[in-house]
Amino acid sequence: MKVAIIGATGFVGSALLKEAVARGHEVTALVSDPRKLPVANGVHAVQGDVLAQDDLAAKLKGHEAVLSAFSGHAQTDVLGYYLKGIRSIVSAVKQAGVPRLLLVGGAGALEVAPGVQLIDTPQFPAEWKGTAEGARQALDVLRQERDLDWTVLAPSAHLEPGERTGRFRLGTDALLVDTEGRSHISLADYAAAMIDELEQPAHSRTRFTVGY
Repeated sequence: MKVAIIGATGFVGSALLKEAVARGHEVTALVSDPRKLPVANGVHAVQGDVLAQDDLAAKLKGHEAVLSAFSGHAQTDVLGYYLKGIRSIVSAVKQAGVPRLLLVGGAGALEVAPGVQLIDTPQFPAEWKGTAEGARQALDVLRQERDLDWTVLAPSAHLEPGERTGRFRLGTDALLVDTEGRSHISLADYAAAMIDELEQPAHSRTRFTVGY
């Protein structure tokens, strides 16, 4: 499958890239600096700015799906920058005629109790609130989208480097926890779940989550 990955050198994007290439997909890696991406078979590195909608659309044209690992956490105005970027990505994907958008979501908008989202609990880290709120509002933006087949995959509360086990659970709106009460998923298993969804779509126009 010919796919484009936005943010392919980032924390999550690099894992998505590795998993997609391992499964034989042809990947266009859209990054701010292509020099940071090691040369690899099946990967075409392209410089891209998510805020340059027309240019982004031109580079996305001809792909079967777009995976977005775009993040604004390095910006001063994390929330504002992220939402502006997400709206540009959505518009560019539609403009390019790409039929599917798969988006890296956040655990903050998952429920820890009926009607209570993780981001709204006292223990949620203040330093991650901008990113989490951006992910929550991005989900609302997509839920209003009528012309695009989108999917959001939210990780567990702790998304960390670790082994690829291929053994995990999927959920919908509730934060997943293991038998010890931990909510976690390895970066490699998160990527495996995302590429599973790419290959065998099961969550069209909805958000789902993955965890142990």
